[in-house]
Amino acid sequence: MSEGCELCDQAGGEVLVQQPDFRVVLVDDKNYPGFCRVIWNSHVGEMTDLDPQQRDAVMQAVWKVEAAVRETMQPDKVNVASLGNMTPHVHWHVIPRYREDLHFPSPVWAQTQRWPDPAAVNARRALLPALREALKRHFA
Repeated sequence: MSEGCELCDQAGGEVLVQQPDFRVVLVDDKNYPGFCRVIWNSHVGEMTDLDPQQRDAVMQAVWKVEAAVRETMQPDKVNVASLGNMTPHVHWHVIPRYREDLHFPSPVWAQTQRWPDPAAVNARRALLPALREALKRHFA
């Protein structure tokens, strides 16, 4: 734990998978339903601070999350990113992307390209129960 680190002090989203070394959370993002994070539980700043077995474990988790997101959310593309500039704690973003989303083809952190389509976002939000189940299945 590192005092003042939001990923040490908070779950980082709705915890869907809890493992001894990492957790998978569903991020509450109104425009990007299905946005997940894989968060290393202990306060570690960089992937190379982990030993090779730990790095393999976190990356296998990322790929399981990507598979579950693709299976249920049917995105046009999946963005997988580890930035950590503002939160120096190992975590990976897994974000389903669609050609008509707010930022496509730019990253979700870029300037918006268009207004959201409420019907499309609501349809994707309706898939979240299936995503929760798919994640449980992929990590069983």
